[in-house]
Amino acid sequence: MAQQTVIGMFDDANQARQAAQQLESIGVTRDHIDVSAQSAGTQQTTQSSSDDSIGGFFRSLFSSDDEVQNYSEVARRGALVTVHADTTQEAERARDILDRFGAVDVDERAQQYRSGWMDASQQQTGAQNLTDQQQTTGAIPIIEEQMQVGKRVVETGGARLRSRIIERPVEEHLRLREEHVNVERIPVNRPATEADIQNFREGEMEITERAEVPVVGKEARVVEEVRLGKDVEERDETIRGTVRRTDVEVERMEGDQAFQQRRMTSDDDDDTNRGSGL
Repeated sequence: MAQQTVIGMFDDANQARQAAQQLESIGVTRDHIDVSAQSAGTQQTTQSSSDDSIGGFFRSLFSSDDEVQNYSEVARRGALVTVHADTTQEAERARDILDRFGAVDVDERAQQYRSGWMDASQQQTGAQNLTDQQQTTGAIPIIEEQMQVGKRVVETGGARLRSRIIERPVEEHLRLREEHVNVERIPVNRPATEADIQNFREGEMEITERAEVPVVGKEARVVEEVRLGKDVEERDETIRGTVRRTDVEVERMEGDQAFQQRRMTSDDDDDTNRGSGL
């Protein structure tokens, strides 16, 4: 797998060195990390050159002239960290570390340089720092952390209702009734009566057979309802943590012993003169 090149631009060389140290701490070998910081003199002599080593380096990486120009201009004024990553994962971790330690947006910073805003801002900052150094001999900032507690909504679970149709066998016992016609011939030997003579003609007789058969019908009825709802309860929780604050101890240092002795003698003479009215 080909190496991947990750570039980080920094305004401050110290930031670049700290980022390089952090890269080494996560396992990036030192020979895969290049740190280049331009001095003020180097900036003045190389800023107008378009064919210097910096420009050639970025031409080997980018095909766009705008990108080459932007990266070259920012690199000439600040610090450059180049990481040659062996894998995509290593390249992504290197990029995150460079961003975390203050890598600048190259296009935005190049635009600021062209507009002159960045140079004016740097000059103003330098003048202010010089004034501060002249007005104070030394200061320790008192830094205090404050814990900010908020809340956010997270999903802790839930319930889902899903309906489906299932079939189950059922049985019902039913008693059915059927009719059957019986034909019975009974031998008779008697004289015909008047009624028999009247029925002595053609005719027919029929009897209908009937039977009960099962009739099945279905009726849908609602027998139960399943509902989803939720109850809301509130609870108090104590959030504990630690915050840091700068604590400064003031210690008086004794001066030269001979100076202290002369100071005590001078104080005694002043008291004597004041007592004598001189």
